Amino acid sequence: MRRLAGILGLTVVVFVATGLLEPNFLSAYNLQNLTRWTALFGILSLSATFVIVTGGIDLSIGSVVCLVGSVLGWLLSQRGWSAGAAVAAVMTMSVGIGLSHGLLVTRLSLPPFVVTLCGLLIYRGLARWLTGDQTVGLGASSEGLRSVLGSRVPLPLLPGAAIPAPAFIALAFGVASAVFFHRTTWGRGMLALGRNEEAARFSGVRTGALTVFGYVACACGSGLGGVLFAVDVNSIQAASHGSFYELYAIAGAVLGGCSLRGGEVSAAGALLGAAVMRVLYNAINLLRIPTQLELAIIGAVLLLGVVADELTRRAARKGSRNVAAV
Repeated sequence: MRRLAGILGLTVVVFVATGLLEPNFLSAYNLQNLTRWTALFGILSLSATFVIVTGGIDLSIGSVVCLVGSVLGWLLSQRGWSAGAAVAAVMTMSVGIGLSHGLLVTRLSLPPFVVTLCGLLIYRGLARWLTGDQTVGLGASSEGLRSVLGSRVPLPLLPGAAIPAPAFIALAFGVASAVFFHRTTWGRGMLALGRNEEAARFSGVRTGALTVFGYVACACGSGLGGVLFAVDVNSIQAASHGSFYELYAIAGAVLGGCSLRGGEVSAAGALLGAAVMRVLYNAINLLRIPTQLELAIIGAVLLLGVVADELTRRAARKGSRNVAAV
């Protein structure tokens, strides 16, 4: 709760400061866009938590977003598939990607960093080959998809303002993730796995199956994000689409209280962490801060989150020792 309060306070401070310095930040149009992008990146941060909670990492999130968007556009515009069939195909592909990651990590004992780094390169390379490095649109058959996933719900009390559909999807994903981690046997097993894999195994937890599930859930969430991003931009350039999105996802999860060592997770925190990243990015653009500093700011915020996590752990261990001594 302290971490959540801290990240919420940071979000409010940046939000208020930017609003005071640049009045356009509080316009209905900007807040609507900010909500949409926060929801999209929030979905990726929630996806990353399923791997990070087990003590693993997934560096291929951005490339999965790129591959899913590229294949979706190719199926719709080049092959003439219906929207439903195309979405089902790319989500099945996402399951296969997550399954391959999980099996390589559990059955061959390969480091998650290496497996997903290779995935980062493979999936983007496949996307560029499939599209011939050309921009791919979604085509006319995606109108129904865009009308649903790109819709907005107007706010009666704020004329001109509306809540985009991805915000509801991100909220539903967050609630489902929180229920899974804290109210189900598998979720508590993943927390135990992240804290101490050997102890969890001796306690009867199926660590291998849970690890595989974590990578499948992460890939499926990334695939969902890939569909939503593709619908949002309506065209995909494989060379750049989704670049560095894994950094935003991991940074949001870590800022929100998900420990890189595993065993700690917060669905609400992941969404708040994504909100901080998007508010900072929006502030950089509106306040005319050089955009070259964007990655530097992301790195600094991620480092801040890791440092806060380590200090929190040390304080908790010190408190435990003091209680034991008494």
